[in-house]
Amino acid sequence: MTELVVAQSRIPAMSAQAIQKVRALEVVLLGLPQVPIATEHVLHGGLYARTICIPAGVVLTGAFIRIPTLLVFDGHATVNTGEGAAELQGYHVLAASARRRQAFIAHADTRLTMVFATQAQTVAEAEDEFTDEAHLLFSRQLGAVNHINITGE
Repeated sequence: MTELVVAQSRIPAMSAQAIQKVRALEVVLLGLPQVPIATEHVLHGGLYARTICIPAGVVLTGAFIRIPTLLVFDGHATVNTGEGAAELQGYHVLAASARRRQAFIAHADTRLTMVFATQAQTVAEAEDEFTDEAHLLFSRQLGAVNHINITGE
């Protein structure tokens, strides 16, 4: 298991090969029973934040993230780094590079909040900004948004 660059609080960009490995894992996972993951959204003050909770025992693959973000991690999970895997436990605020497609194995309930600056006026616009794979997001598949707080300043 490799070390995530926690000392520098950074998740690096992933190679095309590493991203393809996550896509291959996703194909396998889609053949298994799916666990719905709710998404909470906040769009406020030029920032967009989306939070999910991965239940303990669940393996999750994310959509391709094409922009840099902050990733707030709270829980216990193993995450792919592109060059291997790192086990994170506790609370971390990580600078997450563009060009990544993460996979997580939750050892305990784990909350992930992704944050980035945006000019988006709607959640859908913000989702389209960070990924070309918005159609794969749970928030689009479930057809429901659990929480939206949109206020202008």
